[in-house]
Amino acid sequence: MGRKPNVLFILADQHRYDCIGYSRDYPVKTPNLDRLAEEGAAFTNAYTPIPLCCPARQSLLHGTRPESFDSFWNADLVPNGELAPTAYTWPRQLKEDGYSTGYVGKWHVNREYGPAAYGFNDYVGEHDYRAYRSARYPEVQFTNGFFGEIDPVELGDTRTHWLADHAIRLIESYAASEQPWHLRLDFPEPHLPCQPHASFLDLYANEEIPEWRSFAESFDNKPYIQKQQLLNWGLEQYAWSDWEPIVRRYYAIISQVDAAIGLVLERLKQLGLDRNTIVVYSADHGDMCGGHRMMDKHYILYDEVVKVPLIVKYPQIVPAGTRSADFAYNLLDLPPTLLEFAGLAPQSFFHGRSLLPLLTGNRPDDWRSEVVSTYNGQQFGLYNQRMIRNRSWKYVWNMTDIDELYDLREDPDELRNVIGDERHGPVLAELRGKLYKELKGHQDPFLKFDWMKRQLTEGRKINVR
Repeated sequence: MGRKPNVLFILADQHRYDCIGYSRDYPVKTPNLDRLAEEGAAFTNAYTPIPLCCPARQSLLHGTRPESFDSFWNADLVPNGELAPTAYTWPRQLKEDGYSTGYVGKWHVNREYGPAAYGFNDYVGEHDYRAYRSARYPEVQFTNGFFGEIDPVELGDTRTHWLADHAIRLIESYAASEQPWHLRLDFPEPHLPCQPHASFLDLYANEEIPEWRSFAESFDNKPYIQKQQLLNWGLEQYAWSDWEPIVRRYYAIISQVDAAIGLVLERLKQLGLDRNTIVVYSADHGDMCGGHRMMDKHYILYDEVVKVPLIVKYPQIVPAGTRSADFAYNLLDLPPTLLEFAGLAPQSFFHGRSLLPLLTGNRPDDWRSEVVSTYNGQQFGLYNQRMIRNRSWKYVWNMTDIDELYDLREDPDELRNVIGDERHGPVLAELRGKLYKELKGHQDPFLKFDWMKRQLTEGRKINVR
């Protein structure tokens, strides 16, 4: 048997699917990620299991939905169950099989324990960057809060490029060894506030930034919390002219992340490691960034926050230019996939399944036709949601407000909630039944109570305001 493949896993924070070049949706420039997709496989229907930073990252390491191990929120804001260092993680399984392992960038998994407790030998984190930056640029202060602004430091000293440089250093050190390696590069960008270097904002100086198609949101027949968020953020009077510079900075910081990734991929190629390295790119979740007139990612399960990019490149197995329109869980299907690539057995408790058949053109007949995402509240109070989506419909179970049902064939931007339309009763019943089955199988704690279960199994739910 030849040498086992290396694994380079790159995760961005809040990168929505329609803001990557190869999606051909909005005019965001990502030449390096586009090239990566051309050289490997890109999924057009990849979804996060939960659009929130901590639970998503914990879910990725453990391979199960976060609610199954009592993780609901970002633990730095709300008391929360955190993935214990004694819990299984697939990076530790790689390490025990002889892999060198390293972690660069955003951690956001456990407040007390760092990557070393979860299977990583080497760690360069955001705290290291902050120390470097404060010593080198003590006078630089940001003043525009979550809405973002220009980062005035040298490009090489921006967080994206500093993290990329340290990832390259670790790859170089691993390349000198005979051991296979796994490196996780976790960018905190493009999470708000977006603070791009001026050179990347200049890429869009002459570009028209089109209004999001969902910006026409009226909030008619929508859950109360959606419109309330505008007041919480102070956005209720924002027109597109107010959002446009914010969105422009979002585009720019995505292009900056893309450029930093390009540096890593180029060095990988120079070292002769590109053919035997699995490269994965995805995001923990997306970002509203003005979509539906809203900010950040809370209290909604619109595609802007649950649909994400997913690229897998492995030249020895995955044909270049592969495109899959099948539904994938980016953070649940990847652990079994990467273990299988490494010749290791996936865990029986995983909630995802290996993508290898889709990546090699051997699609199984029983591949899923829906995806499920969840949310449990955060910054403005606790609020539980469960979503199921297929190609034609999306249903959102809002446990303490009216539900949402969207006919995606007629309303792809999810502007019209048709939950109260009796014509869609059979579709609604079918989606509720399928959602219940998946949540039950994945140990969702809210199905412990019969009075909650009956909302799905018996339709005991008020469907109109």
